[in-house]
Amino acid sequence: MPVYGDSLYFESDLPYHISMVVDDGWYYSLTAFIYLGLYKLAGGGTILIAIFLAVVMTATVIATERLLREVFGEKKIITCPGALALNLVMPFFVRWAGMYRYVSYQSGNVWHNSTYICMRLAAVIFMIFYLRYEKLYAGESYKIKHWLILAAVLAVTTFIKPSFLTVFAPALAIKLLWDLIKNKVRLLKVLVKGLIVVPSLGVMLWQNSVLFGDDTENGFRISFMETFSFHADHPKVTVLLSLAFPLAVGIFILADVLIKLIKDRDKKAIFKLDGVYVFSILMAIVGFAEAILLIETGSRSRDGNFLWGYSIALFFLYLTSFVRWTEFLEEKKWVRSAVCGGVFVYQMICGVIFFSRLVAGETYFML
Repeated sequence: MPVYGDSLYFESDLPYHISMVVDDGWYYSLTAFIYLGLYKLAGGGTILIAIFLAVVMTATVIATERLLREVFGEKKIITCPGALALNLVMPFFVRWAGMYRYVSYQSGNVWHNSTYICMRLAAVIFMIFYLRYEKLYAGESYKIKHWLILAAVLAVTTFIKPSFLTVFAPALAIKLLWDLIKNKVRLLKVLVKGLIVVPSLGVMLWQNSVLFGDDTENGFRISFMETFSFHADHPKVTVLLSLAFPLAVGIFILADVLIKLIKDRDKKAIFKLDGVYVFSILMAIVGFAEAILLIETGSRSRDGNFLWGYSIALFFLYLTSFVRWTEFLEEKKWVRSAVCGGVFVYQMICGVIFFSRLVAGETYFML
């Protein structure tokens, strides 16, 4: 088999993804068709694939900035540096808990898997359209074209990698159930919104037949915490450290809710939290449940593929937590701003150290 990238240092899944389509003719992702076309266009070389992924990463930063503006409701000075920071930030590294900065922890910023990199861009673009749809949905001004755009972008995202759908669809189902029961939204309106996932479910069923068909000898089983334990000395601690910034922000927000509940007797305080923030928490909970309970069997048993949904959910949780942190600053709540800011800055430093050492040639298992 030809080696598509013969460096022992820059370990990645990309050579295998290229080999699967070029040598084996095995397709399950939109990226496979893109890689094959670029490979042939480059005369059997991989330079165009490398350029393509560089463009995707750059576009992800730009799209993240646009998503931040959508969440903020306006463009702010912080959106540009915030977008770059959110695409660089890494887990809160403590060597005792997990000696590898990358594989011992969980992160929304994944560098070794090209399908995740492409899926994340599509997912960010989808969330931009989704938030716009939410505003129209609330005001009864949405149209069939808005539904079609959402369904199409979600289907493309799923075609690249189904992981985003596995966290978005359950979170959406919970939200729609809440709208129906608590907010008294019309059943037809709820059903129409929920149907945006149907085309993507069709895509995922096809992918499932390719990845877990009878001839593959692959499947999955329930196993508690096994995936998190592959490369961490203290996996329960690394799970918390991977969530350090969102946890810091969330603790202060929860404290506010409890104060309103106890001091002001405001029993509805929890229901007044920002909907986008709550939705990102829902996705993270769903992703965590999938990652902590499920593991593949067969040849991919140690690949940790059920972590991808949790990773993309973490990316959005960090983004919404970043927005909440900027609100602390605007409200001049200096103690919580300093604590959360300090955690985020340290995680940014971890990200810069990781990335600089990565491009210097260290492997993911040395970082």
